[in-house]
Amino acid sequence: MLYQVLKKGLGPLLKAYYKPWIEGKEQIPTTGAAILASNHLAVFDSVFLPLLCDRQIVFIGKDDYFKTKTFKGRVIASFMRGVGVIPVDRSSSSAAESALNAGLGVLKAGQLFGIYPEGTRSPDGKIYKAKVGVAKLAIKSGAPVIPIAMIGTDVAQPIGQRIPTRHPVGIRVGEPLDFSHLQGKEDDGPTLRAVANQIIEAIQALSGQEYVDMYAADRKLQLAAEGKFAGPIPSGAKTDRPQPAAD
Repeated sequence: MLYQVLKKGLGPLLKAYYKPWIEGKEQIPTTGAAILASNHLAVFDSVFLPLLCDRQIVFIGKDDYFKTKTFKGRVIASFMRGVGVIPVDRSSSSAAESALNAGLGVLKAGQLFGIYPEGTRSPDGKIYKAKVGVAKLAIKSGAPVIPIAMIGTDVAQPIGQRIPTRHPVGIRVGEPLDFSHLQGKEDDGPTLRAVANQIIEAIQALSGQEYVDMYAADRKLQLAAEGKFAGPIPSGAKTDRPQPAAD
């Protein structure tokens, strides 16, 4: 219900003010399950993407958004639920499994599931190495992966800025990627890494971003150590650990 209120009430206002555009919208299936895998440049990516999609998209988000008892916190929690965010405790040891199960549940119900393969927002507008969670979800569910490129949202809303400025933002949607032939290999490390790489390459081809072969969370930690990044650092980021083939 709240989703429809946001879509029909707030949606037209956002469209009128920001004038967002979308290319390749026809690639998003009108029925059935699909994974929308997008680059992640700004918090408002999770607003503009659902705004320009005809179907509701379900995302996962930090459960911190849903725990705050203040009036502002309750408003944010209601908004997050309204745009289809499922709370997940990303600080727990079972966070990855919880996120995977949440995604599988959404896809089993024949819905659209939105995911950011990089795991966190880009700290500098570049595109970073994909975590293998998106690959495991794609292989285990058999659902098609729709590559999505958010354009200009990092300029409209740099890290640390709450409300986007009036700057052109857009979305490019690519052709679906099918990994259903790999079912049964969702625990094979090399297969997961190859699929994750293919997904991020498809997104990069749409976005035109420079690729960096490391995780965005680790890059944030590096920049913070150099005094060049003041935003939040995702839990688990550690720059001096070797990167496994599948994580």
